[in-house]
Amino acid sequence: MPSNQPIIESHGLGKRYGPVRAVDGLDLRVDRGEVYGFLGPNGAGKTTTLRMLAGLVRPTTGWALVAGHPPGSPQSLARTGWLIETPNFYPYLSGQDNLRVLARSCGLDPRRIGPALDAVELTPRARDRYRTYSLGMKQRLAVAATLLKEPELFVLDEPTNGLDPQGMADMRELIRRLAVGGRTVLLASHLLGEVEQICTRVGVIQRGRLIAEGTVEELRGGVAKLWIRAQPEHRAREVLERVLGADAVTQLDGRFLLRAGGERAAAINRELVLAGVAVSEIRAAERSLEDVFLELTGGEGGL
Repeated sequence: MPSNQPIIESHGLGKRYGPVRAVDGLDLRVDRGEVYGFLGPNGAGKTTTLRMLAGLVRPTTGWALVAGHPPGSPQSLARTGWLIETPNFYPYLSGQDNLRVLARSCGLDPRRIGPALDAVELTPRARDRYRTYSLGMKQRLAVAATLLKEPELFVLDEPTNGLDPQGMADMRELIRRLAVGGRTVLLASHLLGEVEQICTRVGVIQRGRLIAEGTVEELRGGVAKLWIRAQPEHRAREVLERVLGADAVTQLDGRFLLRAGGERAAAINRELVLAGVAVSEIRAAERSLEDVFLELTGGEGGL
């Protein structure tokens, strides 16, 4: 597959269940070597999209290519690793033996089992039965199973779901390691902070449609804003509304949030000081990915 060709590409991809459009004309592009975050409210179509890309669900409309081949084809599956929903293994077998069974059934080299367990830091527990594993260990064993194929692309659906804070931190670090060496990760997650920390690009899906896409910094760009703390507040508000207009000034918990860029900070500060207002704080207001998500989706449905 040429290096400039996206590793995932879809056009007009759609899925209907009777009158319900779970995914509606999705155009998706994931480039090689990136960690792509796939966000959306509950019921937005994230998992349905992933299942179509894995070949588990047949689309109603449109088409997709995964690793240069149709979803679910042997050529596509041989180059991709998937963790969708809850992984399942034989509870009475050890983690190592579960991987042996999987390698044998898929015709994979069993010599890859050791390096895969090392990569997810499960070697010390490799001979313990799967039923004794914590949820985080079960998730890591599932990632080890995908590593047996040495894939170019990893698709992870909510990999930190149900994990404790340490398990979540461990999984984030594992995802970072998966992405080295030109490999690609598509991460569907309901944890915005997680996506913000590890993803190079983000797509937001709502009602089956991609409504925004870009780097985290691009999405957070939006309207520039400033925080100002000044006394006396009533006089500060009068000055700010005169300079910027009432619609651009919001008073919150003893501070003012202004719809104005950093380039205006010095001029605003000067006007306040000339009016006898004491300014104790003035700084840019950074939008989090959560702020952007809520603006885009209107808070619909929660994550």
